[in-house]
Amino acid sequence: MRFTISQIAAAIGMEAEGDLDLTILRATEPADAGPDDLALAMSPKYAEALGQGKARAALLWPGADWQGLGLKAAILVPRPRLAMAGLTAMLDPGQGVEPGIHPSAVIDPSAVIGADVRIGPLSVVGARARIGDGSVIGPHCSIGMDAVLGQGAWLREMVSIGARVTIGDRFIAQPGARIGGDGFSFVTPEVSGAENARKTLGDQGEAKAQAWVRIHSLGSVEIGDDVEVGANCTVDNGTIRNTRIGDGSKLDNLVHVGHNTRVGRDCLLCGQTGVSGSVEIGNNVVLGGQTGVVDNIFIGDGVISGGGTKILSNVPAGRVIMGYPGVKMETHTEIYKAQRRLPRLMRDLDALKKAVFKPGSSD
Repeated sequence: MRFTISQIAAAIGMEAEGDLDLTILRATEPADAGPDDLALAMSPKYAEALGQGKARAALLWPGADWQGLGLKAAILVPRPRLAMAGLTAMLDPGQGVEPGIHPSAVIDPSAVIGADVRIGPLSVVGARARIGDGSVIGPHCSIGMDAVLGQGAWLREMVSIGARVTIGDRFIAQPGARIGGDGFSFVTPEVSGAENARKTLGDQGEAKAQAWVRIHSLGSVEIGDDVEVGANCTVDNGTIRNTRIGDGSKLDNLVHVGHNTRVGRDCLLCGQTGVSGSVEIGNNVVLGGQTGVVDNIFIGDGVISGGGTKILSNVPAGRVIMGYPGVKMETHTEIYKAQRRLPRLMRDLDALKKAVFKPGSSD
């Protein structure tokens, strides 16, 4: 599908210059762009690459001399990634789920399917489930009994939504996401070695080996509006209370959110982050990739953790942390610098020892 420069500028909320009726089919890198492509050259470092391609129009940095670059039209964007959000939404061709309900889908007669809903091959919708208007359910998806999806949900292939899960509007789930699996809750008949080790920070005591007894998950999952979860992401049911994900929060691929945890509004949980059970996470929190969070703590509003951080205790609002265990980022930086100096310090110490304890010294 072709779009005019004028339509693209309107979609991303920017002003365009030059031939506004010029049409494009795709967006691509400057050096690879052809006459029907929109070149993405939003920094001066891409100016040379523009000359290698054949683009007639481009997204450019503010103040760029688009005519001098040989273009017929340009859209000048002060915040490139924000412009990319609007542009990619406009050009996204979708996943090809056909209108209507595929004949191979299994829909319980008591399920309520909204208007203009698409349901792909081999998907299953359970008893009394409700799917909001305009939703797209990809192939091989499963939606459990009494689950609720709001309007405009988009489930990619092989997504599963457990029983009694409640999800708001405009939910997006990437392939293989699992919402509403049971929590990882087990107990031993007597005090276990793990319990003793946690209490003493190292000693298992006299605990004997025992079998684990399962604690069932009676709670479910509540997800707000405008939430997205990545591929193979998991959000566990609560044990008694529901696990919650607040409006606007985004979970990357392979993120795990444990039972009873509550995530606030507009949070980012990046790839391979693992959050244990019963954690309270505030609003606008960013957990970098591979962050690990111990159970039964709170993380205040606006906290940012660097990649690989291990959060073992409560974090006050607004703090930027890093490391294992997680500490203030400036503290972690000093620790890291000191670690790098250790080999040199040890060599200096050896040299001092040799000088002080030199054989044959009169002292």
